[in-house]
Amino acid sequence: MKRWLQDFCVACQFLTRLPIPPVPYHSDSLSRSAGFFPLVGLAVGIGAATLQRLLAPHLDRSLCALVVLSFLVLITGALHEDGLADAADAFGGGWNREQVLSIMRDSRIGSFGALALIVSMLARFLLLSLLPAGRFTHIVVSAHVLCRWTTLPLGYFVPGARPEGDGQGARIARGVSLNSLLIGTVLTFALVGYCMRKEFWIPLLGAATITSLSGLYYFRRIGGITGDCFGATNQLTEIAVYFCGVLSA
Repeated sequence: MKRWLQDFCVACQFLTRLPIPPVPYHSDSLSRSAGFFPLVGLAVGIGAATLQRLLAPHLDRSLCALVVLSFLVLITGALHEDGLADAADAFGGGWNREQVLSIMRDSRIGSFGALALIVSMLARFLLLSLLPAGRFTHIVVSAHVLCRWTTLPLGYFVPGARPEGDGQGARIARGVSLNSLLIGTVLTFALVGYCMRKEFWIPLLGAATITSLSGLYYFRRIGGITGDCFGATNQLTEIAVYFCGVLSA
């Protein structure tokens, strides 16, 4: 039980900016903690939904969406946005594996990264403002559980694109155990099923499709996955689930 609590704290420390007490960190701590990523997504989603409920009686839907989106960026320290921007720059500007990996290491943002961030922020703002008020909590919670779940299958099935131990992605790639994958997946399906009821298969299908296609793309382009790739798939899945929620409404 103590080890599980430590792994959960590591997951919170990595994925959020919440003030978590320090815990012992080992070389495999991050990969072990991946099984708790969906639970961190649950906490983030509940926080966003609570904020929306508090503001909805006082602000119009657009302003509520803007505040919720700002909360999501701040609570995660723009971790996934950074991954999306780096991945867009690398895959958009790199012609071969070496160029792609080199561009990902560059801390500067390029035109592809800037465009990806603009499109991502605009898409999430519009979709959040269009989500039906009565199902806002269910859809947002499902989105943040599912987008963090994507790390589990990617980390289990796709190898690291860089040498072992080189970067955060290498610590997760092929480091996710079968138990973490199964437990995290069952937990994710249960949470999404509870939130979405008979329509649970729609966001699940969207998340699984994004995860599969992006994983195949990363493997074809660079022979594996990096931390930035995890962030990019996370962002795409969040947008896809919001879109499914708007479409089904």
